[in-house]
Amino acid sequence: QVQLVESGGGLVQTGGSLRLSCAASGRTFSNYVMSWFRQTPGKEREFVAGIGWNMHSIWYGDSVKGRFTISRDNAKNTMYLQMNNLKREDTAVFYCAAARQAAPVYDIKQYELWGQGTQVTVSS
Repeated sequence: QVQLVESGGGLVQTGGSLRLSCAASGRTFSNYVMSWFRQTPGKEREFVAGIGWNMHSIWYGDSVKGRFTISRDNAKNTMYLQMNNLKREDTAVFYCAAARQAAPVYDIKQYELWGQGTQVTVSS
């Protein structure tokens, strides 16, 4: 079964850090674009960060630039999102997604596989 499974979410105080993981199984995703999106109730899913298959191409949403770092380990079929200096507005369900190609990378329609999401809650 091909699937993406997120982990690492939780409750953290403002200014704190969390590291999310997205483990892929069922096939190798080493040649896929992998991205993180997030969503809060009543809002559209928002692009957070994306990383190309060779890790040379990395993209960030404006609201997380300088605070979040995306990475991947193709040998482990896993992607990560290091989130530092978290703010209350970062509270959301975070999803990982995979696409053979994504142009533009922030377009959710480009992604063919999604995880179930992991909740991140930032409290003051």
